[in-house]
Amino acid sequence: MRILFSSTPAHGHLLPQLPLARAFRERGDDVVFLTAGALAPVLAREGFDVLPAGPTADVLVAEAARRTGKDPSSEPTPDVVAEFFAGARVDLTADEALAAARERRPELIVTELCDFVGPLAAAALDVPVATLAFGPAMPAEFAAAMDAVAAGRYADRGLTPRPAAHYLDTCPPAMQQDGWQPPAGRLPLRPEPHGQTGQGPTEPADPEQRRPRVLVTFGTVFSAPEVLSPILRELSKADMELRVTLGLTATAEDFDVDHDRVTFVGFTPLSELLRDTDLVVTHGGAGTTLGTLAAGIPMVIAPQGADQFVQADRVAAAGAGLGLPGGTATPEAVAEAASAVLADQGFRAAARTVADQIAAMPSPAEVAATLAAEPVPVA
Repeated sequence: MRILFSSTPAHGHLLPQLPLARAFRERGDDVVFLTAGALAPVLAREGFDVLPAGPTADVLVAEAARRTGKDPSSEPTPDVVAEFFAGARVDLTADEALAAARERRPELIVTELCDFVGPLAAAALDVPVATLAFGPAMPAEFAAAMDAVAAGRYADRGLTPRPAAHYLDTCPPAMQQDGWQPPAGRLPLRPEPHGQTGQGPTEPADPEQRRPRVLVTFGTVFSAPEVLSPILRELSKADMELRVTLGLTATAEDFDVDHDRVTFVGFTPLSELLRDTDLVVTHGGAGTTLGTLAAGIPMVIAPQGADQFVQADRVAAAGAGLGLPGGTATPEAVAEAASAVLADQGFRAAARTVADQIAAMPSPAEVAATLAAEPVPVA
């Protein structure tokens, strides 16, 4: 079976698709990704080829900001988010993507929730599409804004939007939005930390036997040294071991901290970073959040933008950590929250409850088999 995975050109949107892509490949299916060519090295490390289409995320951010007057990363209002994902990205990517998809002739297109290029190709080629949702359901006002902008792009090309045949839901029950109603075609899908490759998560080490080990990771977009350095200085005042991810461009020397108390690491699979970790302090990207909870590790979330405020709210609602609402994530507040979570075993117990829910969800291999065996014709 020929499977085309389509993704917004950003690590946080791409990496959650990898477990399912690996599962299809292990079945013997032909798997390829459709995204910006700049992400080809990331996918090459995973053994996947790329059909390059469209510009990188920074170009799309600049174009959306030019059109709306707002930065979609720091000012994620529904209209700005819609312009980034369904406006600027489709405008600057669709022609290349449609040409590549027609040549590839996929039998199934798997997209992520914020990708509107894959569904456009599916409509043009008359093939079914499965949408992978990473985390709690998107707030209705954002979904409606994106759908409205996307509808105009479909109309420009003489196409009609159509519902996804399957909604691949990676959100465990404890994290889901209150009152959410599952859409037709929902299939639960177990999320995995990047790099896990199917093995079970390691148990967090007992912090009572040594100094607590804290991972600080703000992803690949929000990990600016000027943001993290004040937080790290506050955290390093406590009796804890700090390990910090650098993002894609920073070096350890860019951070104004006591380097004897902070260990920096380059881009590393999350599954490796979580080993023997007692607490994760993070911006709240969906992949980081679900991957951490899959390992049963509590969290402190200091959201910086995008959907991170949703992640922070739902982690707090599940009792698996503390989320700091907008404007309250000062370095002092982050450090106090970290100490509070480490001191209260209730957070760790709640994180284990979420991990148990995740472990009970169908594996990527099971979902791949279901999608391959039961293709749903496009209406």
